[in-house]
Amino acid sequence: MQPYEERLTAPRSWWFASVLVGVAMALIMLPFGTLPLLGGLVGGTAVAAVVTSAYGSVRIRVVAGSLVAGDARIPVSALGEAEVLTGEETRAWRSYKADPRAFMLLRAYIPTALRVKITDPADPTPYAYLSTRHPEALAEALNAVRQNTP
Repeated sequence: MQPYEERLTAPRSWWFASVLVGVAMALIMLPFGTLPLLGGLVGGTAVAAVVTSAYGSVRIRVVAGSLVAGDARIPVSALGEAEVLTGEETRAWRSYKADPRAFMLLRAYIPTALRVKITDPADPTPYAYLSTRHPEALAEALNAVRQNTP
């Protein structure tokens, strides 16, 4: 069985926006001279790139009998049925159908998701909503781990 791992990287347009933030900072610093202008360009771009990278560095993994999504680690034994969401269903479950108690690893720039029921009676979280580019593969990995767990 191949473990599942995915990194939800930010889209290319966000990296371009990071450069634009640097240009904006350079323009703000323009009245103070050339050196502050260069500092604004480099500093603004670097700060925006760090923020973009941090937001886009979240990972989803299925390892050691657990689903690891961002900071959450959920044993597969506590998970129920997985539902692949695409199109309008994805938008519906992250907006008007969403339960405020749900665990949501939401990235709006990813058009597909997986909704996994949480069956642990001690956990008030009804389900986990995971933005993923490969919802079918993630569901298969969860099912494979569930079938191999005694």
